[in-house]
Amino acid sequence: MIRNRLQWLNTMVTEPYYFFHFLLFFSYLPIRISSSSIFPPHISLRILRREIQAFLAFSILAFVKMVREETWEGFIADALLFGKAFLFLLALYVDYHLALWYMLAFLVLYIVTQQPAFPVLGAVNSMTPLQLESTLIEGNTSRFWLVEFRSLCSSTCVRLSRNFPELSITYTNKHLSFGLVDLGLFPNVAEKFAISLTGNVGLPTYILFENSSEIARFPGVDFVAKGFHPPITKEYLARHFDLDRLFLEYLNSK
Repeated sequence: MIRNRLQWLNTMVTEPYYFFHFLLFFSYLPIRISSSSIFPPHISLRILRREIQAFLAFSILAFVKMVREETWEGFIADALLFGKAFLFLLALYVDYHLALWYMLAFLVLYIVTQQPAFPVLGAVNSMTPLQLESTLIEGNTSRFWLVEFRSLCSSTCVRLSRNFPELSITYTNKHLSFGLVDLGLFPNVAEKFAISLTGNVGLPTYILFENSSEIARFPGVDFVAKGFHPPITKEYLARHFDLDRLFLEYLNSK
């Protein structure tokens, strides 16, 4: 667990996505300090009040998101979004030229960087479509395979990338294994497993196989057709695929 946290902290420090975001946020400090000598004292005081209000509002929103979000990836994505919004509004209050500069910087950042997924796979087997097919057909490893089909081009997949590895650590046994197929690398496999890539509504998709036969999936076809589905959490996935029952069946068979 400590090793996973250290690896996650190292990702936070070294990933360009996080590094350049923090660089842009902290760039406001020297800009603001240098501009204080330009504005009259009453204008500087008024700006300081707006900055305090923005900081308090950001802190409240971040706290609410921290309580509601199940993964750190989701919380960080929301926190950075709120931070960019408040930074733009503050810059607009100071000078619209500064606001335009930040808007351009955030646009470039959105184009050239991408939020990284949770770097730890836990007990998940990263597989190619050929490896998945041969594993399911041969059936000489596990009776059940729960497979996540995701694409790191989808922000939803990135936000939820922590759930599946942590779920695998809890439930992996000799009868149940966990697999991962990256549809960003193998998009053609989506059609084979009837996964919709339109608007990323069907991502991530989880399919439970028993002896090469699909017995359950999430989201279902009805959810994809409606364009929404219930929030994906570890608890919801465990209930949907009845993982506790499968785990108890394995323990009773020993």
